[in-house]
Amino acid sequence: MTSTSAISSAPLSKSKPYLHLKYSLDFVFALLLLFLTGPLLLLVALLIRLESKGPALYLQTRVGVDEVPFQIYKFRTMVTNADKIGPLLTVQNDARITRLGKWLRRSSIDELPQLLNILKGEMSFIGPRPEVPPIVADYTERQRGVFRVRPGLSGWAQVNGRDELDIPTKLNLDLEYIAKISLVLDLKILFLTPLAVISKRGVN
Repeated sequence: MTSTSAISSAPLSKSKPYLHLKYSLDFVFALLLLFLTGPLLLLVALLIRLESKGPALYLQTRVGVDEVPFQIYKFRTMVTNADKIGPLLTVQNDARITRLGKWLRRSSIDELPQLLNILKGEMSFIGPRPEVPPIVADYTERQRGVFRVRPGLSGWAQVNGRDELDIPTKLNLDLEYIAKISLVLDLKILFLTPLAVISKRGVN
């Protein structure tokens, strides 16, 4: 296995041709999926509005490639202003999560609006999951190596435990992914992602 101390500074030059292809495919498939899932997205948005007061979409600042902040799109799964009445991160059996929100989280349907982030070039289908600025502020220099690629809808850490993992473990897995980034690895993660969702591993 590649040493994690060397991963963050490993050059991405060998991966650049694949990254160009990867990001082009991201755009094409995000556009296609938005078209195919459009009716589902509209239905979910309507159900959210009917269940509780507030917008259907939830926007939050996350840190992306090259440490540039962006607004991530998600379906709202918690009561309005949840971040003002509880901790920044969700906890087990969080009372702020709505009944519909629990199902959206378990099925990961709440993440589908991030197809818009992919179309905007802010995210990729596969990559490190983006974090909020307060958490990123505590990253070490080595851990900041995750910002060399676009964050993803799913990633190596997500198919190896998701929310069960602590932040340092997630970052080590993300750095390992970046060091080994390839079409084969991305396809492996794409295959494993539905299995992780079905098994509901590590979902709060």
